Amino acid sequence: MSLVELMVGVAVGLFVVAAASTMAVTQLGDNRRLLLELQVQQDLRATADIITRELRRAGSFGFLRDSAAFVWSPGATSGPNFLLAVTPAANGLPATAVSYQSSRTMGQNGPYGFRLNNGQIDMQLGPAGWQVLTDINAIRITTFNITAQNQPAVTQVACTKLCASGIPNDRTCWPSVAVRSFRIDITGQSVADPAVVRTVSSIVRLRADQILFNDPVNPSAACPS
Repeated sequence: MSLVELMVGVAVGLFVVAAASTMAVTQLGDNRRLLLELQVQQDLRATADIITRELRRAGSFGFLRDSAAFVWSPGATSGPNFLLAVTPAANGLPATAVSYQSSRTMGQNGPYGFRLNNGQIDMQLGPAGWQVLTDINAIRITTFNITAQNQPAVTQVACTKLCASGIPNDRTCWPSVAVRSFRIDITGQSVADPAVVRTVSSIVRLRADQILFNDPVNPSAACPS
């Protein structure tokens, strides 16, 4: 084998090694990016699932001793659900925090909630304060929006009397049930690779529907007297 043939063989071998190395580096980079994408997606989905599950409880009575007093029965007067309010209110505008109450344990109603705080999502645990929900060392939350979905009343509650408007068969003053739901949007960015960005969305319907009193004569009464 001549010196020229040896040099040509070495050059071809170097090209093959370089191509193989480039391919290996590319595959390793793609694999690393895929792992980061999966991590960000899983973390965002887990966070959205927790927020969805917890927010669904807003306004629930749970362990209240006198919860029977808030369930309507014939001839009885039921009290208002003082845990019903959810902030932000149903104005259709996105907010970076949400606060609500629910009776989970005896004598403990909250407040509970979630907020965006310097690239991480915090979870409020009543008197225990705030706890970090996302790992700031792995993922940075760039967007966290809670948007109330404005929905019309879907069901009218029947009363024993018609409205006192003088209009025949007028039932417009009867109370109605309004479904409450919120849209959750979370966008996260990988700390290890800022180019990895993912977004998850979820819509949660609150179990505690809102009863709207529509009697203009007595706004605090459910039915006309």
